[in-house]
Amino acid sequence: MPAAPGATFRAGDLLRLSATASVQFLRPITVRVIRELEWDAYDGWVWLDAYELGVRGDAVARRELYVRREGVQLLKARLPVCTR
Repeated sequence: MPAAPGATFRAGDLLRLSATASVQFLRPITVRVIRELEWDAYDGWVWLDAYELGVRGDAVARRELYVRREGVQLLKARLPVCTR
C-alpha cells in the first residue's frame, strides 16, 4: 500500500523502498523506521533514519535515506502501544 500523501513515518513502520521512492533503489530494499528526520527536503520528499533489513528480517545496516514520500510502500504500520 503506498504511503498516504502527507503521512508521517513513525518508529517501527516497515517500508519497502523501490525506484518509485528514489532512483537509488533500482534493487528494492525493506527498512524499519527509527524516525523521520526533520532535515530540509524538497516538497514531497523526506529524510528517514532507518535499519535496512536482510532476507531474514535482521537489521543489516543503519541508513539515512532521502525518499519521495508517495513512492514509499508501507508494508506494516507500527502497532499502537498498550498503556494499561
